[in-house]
Amino acid sequence: MSEVKLNLIDTQQVLHGTIHGSVADACVAALSAEPETIAELRSALTRYIKPLDDCSPFATFHSSASTCPNPPLDTEPWDAGIVVIDLAARIVASESTYSMPQPSGEVDYHDGTKSTEVAVIYRVPDDWLFVNSVEAYLWSCERRVRERLAQTPLDLREVLYGTPLLEFIINAVATLTETGIVIPVRGAGNAHNSGADFPHSADGEGLGERSASGDQTLPLSNGGEATSTSDTKSIDNEAAEDPLAREISRIHACWLMTPREDLGGSAPRDVMLARQDFIDFDLHTRSMQWSLQDEGPPCLAPDSFAYRFAGFGTHEWVIYYDLVRHLLWSALENFRQTQVCRDGRAIDNVQVIGQAEDLTGIHSLINRLAQIKTNWLEQPLPDFDGRIPAILIDNERKRLPIALRPRDMIVDEDCPVCQMFGDETTPLGMGVGFWHLDGSHMDEDFVFSSCKTREEWEAENHRREEFDKESNRRWEERQQRIARGEPLGPDPFFDPDPFPDLEFADSSLVSDESIDDDEKEFLQ
Repeated sequence: MSEVKLNLIDTQQVLHGTIHGSVADACVAALSAEPETIAELRSALTRYIKPLDDCSPFATFHSSASTCPNPPLDTEPWDAGIVVIDLAARIVASESTYSMPQPSGEVDYHDGTKSTEVAVIYRVPDDWLFVNSVEAYLWSCERRVRERLAQTPLDLREVLYGTPLLEFIINAVATLTETGIVIPVRGAGNAHNSGADFPHSADGEGLGERSASGDQTLPLSNGGEATSTSDTKSIDNEAAEDPLAREISRIHACWLMTPREDLGGSAPRDVMLARQDFIDFDLHTRSMQWSLQDEGPPCLAPDSFAYRFAGFGTHEWVIYYDLVRHLLWSALENFRQTQVCRDGRAIDNVQVIGQAEDLTGIHSLINRLAQIKTNWLEQPLPDFDGRIPAILIDNERKRLPIALRPRDMIVDEDCPVCQMFGDETTPLGMGVGFWHLDGSHMDEDFVFSSCKTREEWEAENHRREEFDKESNRRWEERQQRIARGEPLGPDPFFDPDPFPDLEFADSSLVSDESIDDDEKEFLQ
């Protein structure tokens, strides 16, 4: 008993027919691509079943119009049972002896002719409901369809990259220049990695202005001086001497942490991190599949719902941080160059900006900043190893990992072993590798971390501090033993076994006799 009755449902149609249970399992795994229609599900299925022609696996299914929220189902079980996948309600129902579909797991890749031993892991979004009976599905279907239909998808990037962001930056920087803060003459693209937390004013006063989109601009402390908080973990030496860098960090933090009506009452940071774990995991599964099959897995189509309303992975989170910082410094440089100096002259290689001129030209400023944004996104940047930010973002939205050739991963081109590993035409050549951004250069405060809650961030910092303490303690103890001339045994903390599961048939390969005196002295 290996076939099941499969019902596929979206807002427009219902498909039902008999099919092998492994195909039904692959359909569940394909939900990791977040399909909204049966056509998108069919496309996502190619992640797990290689199509040999244009023939759909559902070609023999019967079709009928969907009457949401009560679609016409074929509830007559077949062979091993029945499976229902409702894309409109986001419910999977199964009454099958073949398998029990789960929100996460693995399926064997099918090469179009047979099942292979390549297991591809998957995880579906958290809002999918899995039930073990058709009756339970019917009980929940109508309610969940109505709830989903009441939710209008938001184009988050229209806010995060569009006019609302640019207006916020211009208003905040304009007010910053009115405080009389000393602004050093510097390049607009100068990077600063200072620590700061959510901005607040010492006297409780804000800017008193609102942007055209209705969000409040940044409250600044008197004179532009930074107000320290207990959340500020560390500030590098340059930023500690530069109150302007701290104010830039505060403006950035305010943009990320301020709830907005055009984001459904959420803050930019919340919507950007909401699905980061899911996007990163799905990209990880694409990388693993690529490594196992030596070919890139299928991508999301640009016209698919999952691409158009894609969540934000780590790559875009890091790139967005750099973009906002670049725009903030660019806007500040623009005001430094165009506004009237308090004394009308430069003072010791700095200029002091006094009362800013009126902002009647705000639209021209927005257009100018928009062009700076476009230029930054669409040109190769050294910080990304010559890659183009817009393409990196697009690849993440398509769920396409950034692949590296073996020779791209070689550190020492003069090393014979490295050359051997970098030659993909030889048996010892490395396979495909993958390029990642980790955000290690970002400010260390909660606002700029990937932790969703402050409690999670504090716990992570505590774990890191405890690890550092233990590492320092063991290192000091190790150094003292060396100073006393005591022999050092294997320490898994400092000398981990690089191949813990590798067994050698020839014991001489791991015996002391196989190591010459010079190597022993080096290892000690």
